[in-house]
Amino acid sequence: MSPSNPKTMTVSRPGKAVRSPEGVATAPFWVEMLLEGADGENTAMRATLDPGTITRWHTHPKGQLLYVLSGQGLAQNEGGPVEHLRAGDAVWFAPGERHWHGAADDSPFSYISIQPSENGSAVEWLDHVERRP
Repeated sequence: MSPSNPKTMTVSRPGKAVRSPEGVATAPFWVEMLLEGADGENTAMRATLDPGTITRWHTHPKGQLLYVLSGQGLAQNEGGPVEHLRAGDAVWFAPGERHWHGAADDSPFSYISIQPSENGSAVEWLDHVERRP
């Protein structure tokens, strides 16, 4: 089990980014954990992807909120159109909704994601995205 979210005001300074695990996207990307909560609590991270890097299809047991910080991004839920994202956009993926997201071919992409964990996990990674427009 992960540690609980802080119980008092906590300031996190930038500079603790690590590379994402191999295989969760078309290329590793930078991830900085902002909150690592216990079951039912929120986890939050800042991610920065190089141009053209996209995640695999995946789901979140309790849903996911993406807030775009910079760059141009793409997102798609299964069966839906590819949505173009830019700074200030917020995207909600419902619990269990199969989706992917990533950077446009010609732009880096940075976002904050917030997702509660359930049974020790906040994400289930699925298959690679076969084709995208």
